[in-house]
Amino acid sequence: MKHHDTKRTLCALLTITGILAVAGLFLGEDGRRVLTIDHYVKVRSTVPAITGQTTQIYVRERVEAGTALRAVSVDDRVVLFVHGAGTPAEVAFDVPAEDYSWMAYLARAGFDVFSVDMSGYGRSTRPNIMNDLCNLTTQQQALFLKATCDATYGQQLTTIASDHNDIGAAVDYIRALRHVDRVNMIAWSLGGPRAGGYAAANPSKVRKLVLLAPAYGRMTSTAPPAKVPAEGAAFNTQSHAEFTANWDRQVGCPNQYDPVVSEAVWSAMIESDPVGATWGTGVRRAPNTTNWGWSTEVVAKMQTPTLMVSGIHDKQVSPNNVRDLYADLGTKEKVFVDLGCSSHNAMWERNHLLLFKASVEWLTDSSVNGMKEGILKLGY
Repeated sequence: MKHHDTKRTLCALLTITGILAVAGLFLGEDGRRVLTIDHYVKVRSTVPAITGQTTQIYVRERVEAGTALRAVSVDDRVVLFVHGAGTPAEVAFDVPAEDYSWMAYLARAGFDVFSVDMSGYGRSTRPNIMNDLCNLTTQQQALFLKATCDATYGQQLTTIASDHNDIGAAVDYIRALRHVDRVNMIAWSLGGPRAGGYAAANPSKVRKLVLLAPAYGRMTSTAPPAKVPAEGAAFNTQSHAEFTANWDRQVGCPNQYDPVVSEAVWSAMIESDPVGATWGTGVRRAPNTTNWGWSTEVVAKMQTPTLMVSGIHDKQVSPNNVRDLYADLGTKEKVFVDLGCSSHNAMWERNHLLLFKASVEWLTDSSVNGMKEGILKLGY
C-alpha cells in the first residue's frame, strides 16, 4: 500500500473512532440515541460527460449509538436507501418532521441504515453541465432567462449504468465498513430500476428488496438504446409551486398529507441544492437519466425476496405497473401492498407508519401481517 493510501486509511479509521467515541458518551444513559454520520465515497465515474474522473457520492448513515458500538457484526440488519428521479435520498427518506424519517424508524428497530445520492444529486458530485441554464429544455430556460440559448451539452446527463456504478461503490463501501456480505435495499420510484437492476446483476450482494412505487414497465428494453446517453436536456428543475401541484393532483382522501411535512420536505430539498436555491424563487435540480435493462426478461430471473408497495392514488407510477412487477418477478418470496389514502409520496403522508412497519416486518421476517406471498391492502 502506498504511503498516501495508508495515511488516508488511518485518517478514516481515526474519524470513525472519533465518532464512536462520541457515541460512547451517550451509551450509558442513551444507547437509543439515533446518530447521523456522513460518509463521502470516492468513485471512478462512469457518467458519460465525466467518465474516468474521480468523483464522490454522499452516503448518510442513521444508527442507534448502541447498534454502532456493538462488537458483533450487524449481519442481516444493514439497509441502503436508493432515491428516485428528482429527490435526493437524505431528503426523501430522512424527513426532519415528527416520525416521518423512514431511516430513523429503521434505526430505532435496530438496523444500521444508509442512504446514497446518485451523481448529480444532493451532496454528491454534480457535473458542471448542471450549472448551465442553457442545458435545460427551452421551456424551463424561459423560467429563468429573458432569451433562450443553445445547449452546450445536448444529451441526458446520467445513465442507469452510471447509477449502478454509484450504487456499487456505496454497497461495497458499506459491506467493508460493516463486515457484511449482503445489504438490504429500499428504493423509491426510479430507485426501482436502480436498486432492482443492481440486485439482478449482483444477487450475492443484496439480501432483500423493498420497493415503493418502483418504475417498472413491460415495454422496457433489456438492451441499451442505440445512442447512450439519449439526446435531450441534460437535467431538469422543480420549483416549490411545481412540487406542491404535483403532489396535490394525487390527493384522493381528506387530510392525506400534513402541509407542515410538505414544507419540511421542500426546505430540505432546497438546502440540498445551494446552486438551484439561487435560481428564480429556488429550485431543485436533477439529472435526466437514460434508462434500460430492468425488463420483464431480467425481472423473471430475479430470486431476491421483494416487498412492493403502491399508493392507490399514485399518478406518477401506476399501481397497475407495480402489480405487473409482482406478477413478473421470478421469486416466490414476494408481497404486494396496496396502500390506501396514499400517493407517489406515501412515506410523507398519513399512512407512512403502515409503510414503515411493513418494511421492518419484511426485512426481519420476510412477511407482512404474516403473509409471505400475495397481495394485501393496508390503510383503507
